[in-house]
Amino acid sequence: MSLSTSAPVAATEAVEVPAISIRGLRKTFGSVTAVDHVDIDIANGEFFSMLGPSGSGKTTVLRMIAGFEAPTAGTIRLDGTDVTRSAPFERDVHTVFQDYALFPHMSVLDNVGYGLRVRGLGKKERRERAQQALDKVRLGHLGDRRPSQLSGGQRQRVALARAIVLEPRVLLLDEPLGALDLKLREQMQVELKQLQRDLGITFVFVTHDQEEALTLSDRIAVFDAGRIQQLGSPREIYENPASAYVAGFVGTTNLLDAATSQRLLGVADEHAVRPERLRITDARDTAPAAPGDVRVDATVTETIYLGTGNRVHLRTADGTELVALEQSTGAAAGQEARGDRVTVRFARADVVRLTAAES
Repeated sequence: MSLSTSAPVAATEAVEVPAISIRGLRKTFGSVTAVDHVDIDIANGEFFSMLGPSGSGKTTVLRMIAGFEAPTAGTIRLDGTDVTRSAPFERDVHTVFQDYALFPHMSVLDNVGYGLRVRGLGKKERRERAQQALDKVRLGHLGDRRPSQLSGGQRQRVALARAIVLEPRVLLLDEPLGALDLKLREQMQVELKQLQRDLGITFVFVTHDQEEALTLSDRIAVFDAGRIQQLGSPREIYENPASAYVAGFVGTTNLLDAATSQRLLGVADEHAVRPERLRITDARDTAPAAPGDVRVDATVTETIYLGTGNRVHLRTADGTELVALEQSTGAAAGQEARGDRVTVRFARADVVRLTAAES
């Protein structure tokens, strides 16, 4: 008598539900389309940035996630639950704005604990939790002060503490560093990234500052005209921009149109090459281009000293404008002056072929 057994059933891996899932999101204001068919999945614990110029649709998407704007079309899910038509207070998210909107008549501790007070928590518990939140942003010793007695960076941290004390699943940040000066903003970028890692919650960050997005993000969505032009890691977006728009908006780049690409590369497509990939040598450098390299003669039109190096503007004989970035390596480095004839070299491997931007 034989015993037959059924084949083992293959175990299926559990698919993690995204913290935020957006499908077909659209928003119009009269005849103006602010957001046009946006699809995004944002993972739990991810630092996700929406980057773009003013009017690109990024803040409108953030406001729809928060519930401050109703979509014209599409769906928004938080942890798998459809919240498209839910009120803001029905969503487990909190928003930090550029204007921190702290209550001037309250102490810092009471400002942080205000949301807990609205939720009906007792005084002892809300003060304990507010103190813990202040400790997380390293302001535990300033709880008795008024907002007017704090610096801009400290007020920004109070606004963050007021948000995280509510323990949201998602924290939305609408250009929260925009009002700070450059040095303080750079310091706060480091602190904000560290805070997000310590808390382990999902951050959705809106900014028009490319360096800020590159510094902070796990992934970036580059917006233009209400649509996502490219979605990827900071490295992917910087090293392999999908279009001329992305290449020009995220950092500085040399855009080579089809005609210029044909002359330099032998391929009639649009390409881009970053300034730091260009090498400048003396015009007497007559050696032919090595295999895999491109060589072109040019004239220096301007040299700008940056401290860490020089940004050198160049023009080739056919009128093509190029920019090279030279790192400072010593007193003799980067001495090109306006009018100097030079040779520019770069590797073909550093040239990125561009596709047309989405219409």
